[in-house]
Amino acid sequence: MTDRDPLYRRHRFPLEIIAHAVWLYFRFPLSLRMVEDLLAARGIIVSHQTVRLWAEKFGRTFANEIRRRSSGRLGDKWHLDEAVISIRGKKHWLWRAVDQDGFVLEVLVQSRRDTKAAKRLMRKLLKGQGRSPRVMITDKLRSYAAAKQKIMHGVEHRSHKGLKNRAENSHQPVRRRERIMKRFKSKRHLQRFVSIHDPIANLFHIPRHDISTSHHRELRASAMSIWAEIARI
Repeated sequence: MTDRDPLYRRHRFPLEIIAHAVWLYFRFPLSLRMVEDLLAARGIIVSHQTVRLWAEKFGRTFANEIRRRSSGRLGDKWHLDEAVISIRGKKHWLWRAVDQDGFVLEVLVQSRRDTKAAKRLMRKLLKGQGRSPRVMITDKLRSYAAAKQKIMHGVEHRSHKGLKNRAENSHQPVRRRERIMKRFKSKRHLQRFVSIHDPIANLFHIPRHDISTSHHRELRASAMSIWAEIARI
């Protein structure tokens, strides 16, 4: 069956197993060894190193396809925030932007927390979204205002500590994964992980408030259907 699709060529495991392993790893806060154990419980014997290779190769392909499908469809109110992450004893900053519905727009790992770093995030946002936001919401960090003046001069900017909760909450899944993985090994490792994790998280991000149980189930089934289409299973 793996010979039928070029993406899975030269992989001896069926594509359903590979796609399921990738889904488990990025959909839930699981370590590679946890995914290995979950597969073993179903009689599928595969090493955690193989799961890692699958996650990197196929996860990136799936994430790119999800990102392409969502291009230009996300919200016009951007919440920006930055969180410190320690990698081998050195501080790095995880710069993040989400829209008003909690969908991740961009995540960028940088060594600095200054205007230059804020500019880089904004440029990537504009390139990825193809348009400027209606409103940009940040905390009181002055680097945002300085960068906005250069990059998005005409955009309304609301700077208030209590307005950025959506971006702050968006850091939580990475925080959980950081604990399970006993910290990320390098800046590149963290950037690679979030660039795959967050688009997949977007696909399965279904707000539970203000919708009925039946509607929630419909949205979840739709997300699973899109995943199956992207994963070609």
